[in-house]
Amino acid sequence: MSFQKEFIPYKLRLNRKILEKEYPNYKKHIKNTFEAKQQHVFTWWDEISSGEKELLLAQVASIDFQLIEKLFHQNLRKTASAIQGSLLPPHVISVPSNTLERELAEAAKQIGESSLRKGETAILTVAGGDGSRLGGNGPKGTICIAPISGKSIFQLHAEKIHALQQRYGIPVPWYIMTSETNNQVTQDFFQSHHFFGLDDRQVCFFTQGMLPVVDLHGKVLMNSKSNIVMSPNGHGGVIIALREKGILADMKRRGVRQIFYHQIDNVLIKMADPVFLGYHAGSKAEISLKVVKKRHAEEKVGIVGYIDGRLHIAEYSELSQEDMYARNGNGMLKYNAGSIGVHMIHIDFLEKVYRMENSLPYHVAFKKVSCLNEKGDMVNPEKNNAVKFESFIFDILRYVKQGVVMEVLREEEFSPVKNSEGDDSPATAKRDIVNLFGRWLRNTGISIPTDPQGNVIGLIEISPHFALDEEELRSKIDTQFQFDGLLNLKEHLRIDRQKCMNILSPT
Repeated sequence: MSFQKEFIPYKLRLNRKILEKEYPNYKKHIKNTFEAKQQHVFTWWDEISSGEKELLLAQVASIDFQLIEKLFHQNLRKTASAIQGSLLPPHVISVPSNTLERELAEAAKQIGESSLRKGETAILTVAGGDGSRLGGNGPKGTICIAPISGKSIFQLHAEKIHALQQRYGIPVPWYIMTSETNNQVTQDFFQSHHFFGLDDRQVCFFTQGMLPVVDLHGKVLMNSKSNIVMSPNGHGGVIIALREKGILADMKRRGVRQIFYHQIDNVLIKMADPVFLGYHAGSKAEISLKVVKKRHAEEKVGIVGYIDGRLHIAEYSELSQEDMYARNGNGMLKYNAGSIGVHMIHIDFLEKVYRMENSLPYHVAFKKVSCLNEKGDMVNPEKNNAVKFESFIFDILRYVKQGVVMEVLREEEFSPVKNSEGDDSPATAKRDIVNLFGRWLRNTGISIPTDPQGNVIGLIEISPHFALDEEELRSKIDTQFQFDGLLNLKEHLRIDRQKCMNILSPT
């Protein structure tokens, strides 16, 4: 994607000195805006109300225009980057396939369960996006996804946390990173659903940073005559927000040592998986990653590997054609460890990152963004017209000295909701949920019919309150049960709320 050279300026008749005199508290910020050649944001100053003027000035004051100019020009002529250094496949803890590997997984599970019982683990959910591309009109977590009950993604996650609390006898703190655009709606959603039975002091919301969206000339875009288009600063923004919003301090106050990180849209997430936690803690790892085997060589997923002895996630666009199609002697793809955005992060590692002088780099993404043209009319572009700046959490891997890479089965732990239809859509997520529960039941000896593609014929939903995993289901299900095409196993949560409240309010 190349940037255009020509720019048609907005017609601006506003006198900067008069503006600075009228709003002396914003003098510095007004000056910065003009010096950065972004004064077109005041094009419609005489048409907006006094309240809208205050809001626009406050927004201008929150923007580092020098940073935006730097980021834009750094990426002005940048093309798809290539990997710097020699990429090597990572050491991966494979899905257990023999007695020894199963014994190692069981030992790791016991370590992880011990950590959970001590209250050393917190859940961190990145939920800054919205569901507009999926046909929804709110945050992605509010989309109804359960195949029978229609529960939202947020509720599915909340119920898994409930079940963890029941199993290990201690509340699990849940931190949810939102964006400025969806934070209030997300909190209202939780309030209206009474936090899905969780104590509200157990759930902490915080917002990630926002950056302005610019056009292909580096000029910030407007979506109204008094508002600059802003966008979340990427999932890497969580690293900055954890410190700036006081979240890391709150975690330490609660005795948290390990953070289980995941993205909101993965409906099959195995919440705070004790096996994963055990391998991570037992190896004294700073950060650990879950991976799945790539579907095919050209799948657009980040690849986990080593560069110069350090963990690295290479974007699919960074791979050379040779590396993309390279195969081992057994015919398997050489670079086959696809990242699914599930990590364990040690708090001490984050504090080490904060002591580093270099911050996370920003990457550019070209998007179609509705905005005002120079006449003040809203336009909906047919091709990419905007540049967003995003930081990626995996860029902290450069600082990792000890990490764990653990393989899981895609059909058991990874089904993201990213598209309105086709792959990774609500339809495939519901299918994958039903298929997962169908396998659980089939493994207990119950007959579950499937179609030629292997998908369950019928609908199945198993609440985490009834069974958090296949092992728990096996202990509860009647093996004489006959599946008739519709099954919804649920159980009301039983929890000692007073005990939870006492633990959640440390002195």
